[in-house]
Amino acid sequence: MIDVKRLRILREVADQGSFSKAADALRFTPSAVSQQIAALERSIGAPVVERSTRGVVLTEPGRLLLDAAEAVFAELHHAQERIDRLTAGRSRLTIATFSSGGRHILPRALTPFVADHPEVEINVLEREPEAALPLVRTGQADLAIAYHFDGPLPLTPGERSGITWTPLMDDPMWIVLPRGHRLAGRPALDLADLAGERWVLGCTKTEAYLRSHAARAGFEPEFAGQTSDYFFAQSLVAAGVSVSLIPQVALDHAATGLTTVPIHPPRPTRYIGIATARRSHPQPLADELVRALLATAGPNPRTDPGPNPGADPGPASGADPGAAPVGGAPASRRLRRGVPGRP
Repeated sequence: MIDVKRLRILREVADQGSFSKAADALRFTPSAVSQQIAALERSIGAPVVERSTRGVVLTEPGRLLLDAAEAVFAELHHAQERIDRLTAGRSRLTIATFSSGGRHILPRALTPFVADHPEVEINVLEREPEAALPLVRTGQADLAIAYHFDGPLPLTPGERSGITWTPLMDDPMWIVLPRGHRLAGRPALDLADLAGERWVLGCTKTEAYLRSHAARAGFEPEFAGQTSDYFFAQSLVAAGVSVSLIPQVALDHAATGLTTVPIHPPRPTRYIGIATARRSHPQPLADELVRALLATAGPNPRTDPGPNPGADPGPASGADPGAAPVGGAPASRRLRRGVPGRP
């Protein structure tokens, strides 16, 4: 029988890359960690780590064991959460979401959900995808509204996730200009049209994304500022400081002094979806909220022509339950490469 405590030590060794660092994190001695790993290897009849001057790495049996351990820890954590809810006599639903998703997407789904389930305690956590997905994986959140750009979801290569991803909407990026800008009257723009402009960004991830698309357009963007808030970025644009690249969901419809202009295809796009954990038992509350999110997200912006050029945009648009944001994937697909997590 494999000892769960030893699996926790193995996971810490894998995370830290050395026995000494794992020992510090666990408040053990390095020799105690080494002894526990040796006992684990004896119990399964195979080495789980390789030692070198650079530290330790998992062997193939070690990686297989760690994958299984992550699933076990997630189930144990989720079971404890359910037990806590039963003993408290009140159901709880924990949702992780990024800021603009929490501002524009989640409330429309929560309104009917809360009306139908006044007994459920709602707990909302503001998290970026790289922090939200591990919470779902480990059972600390029941679902997450997350996003990715052109590349894959922010899941750590080499680890198993057990996460089911349900596409929610395509979220196209818009050029946001000061209202009196020389290009404000254009029906659409190429990024190359803005080669001489200074940019301010509303998300740290947008910089690499903009640099990549700008390189394809033949220029290197110059930045006037960096923020972690799309609404802050748009206020700087309205002040005439710069231009910006903003996803449709994060457009500030109440702001004055701004003009939004679409980008000619291929249009940079953020893909939004819902992450839920694969569990051995039903999750009726999470499943119902997923259905509410799909029902309330709105029309798919891939087929929505959007607002008139040069005018403030209309309501952010949204969901296509059958959309395939990356590579034609089906509406709900199970991800097998994963995120780290700990109960």
